[in-house]
Amino acid sequence: MCLAIPALLLQRLEHEQGVIELGGIRKTISLALVPEAVEGDYVIVHVGHAIGLLDAEEAQRTLEIFAEIERFQELEPPPLAAKPPLRAAPQLDDCTP
Repeated sequence: MCLAIPALLLQRLEHEQGVIELGGIRKTISLALVPEAVEGDYVIVHVGHAIGLLDAEEAQRTLEIFAEIERFQELEPPPLAAKPPLRAAPQLDDCTP
């Protein structure tokens, strides 16, 4: 399984590099696979490489889903419901003819 996330391209640098921002974190990534990306575009980032472009609306929806998942994970799990004890299997001497 791989995870690719949308990030805003803040700045293009030399040598097919760019600076992205995601959740307040800025990181330099490779833009070699998306040479058409310009500042202000959302790029899909996987292990330090932009692997595609994404329109702003789709990027925002995806980021909202990630934020919702993060909020959900911060909640305490509900207590496990008490399970009724297992009944012992009847013994041969418990059976009446």
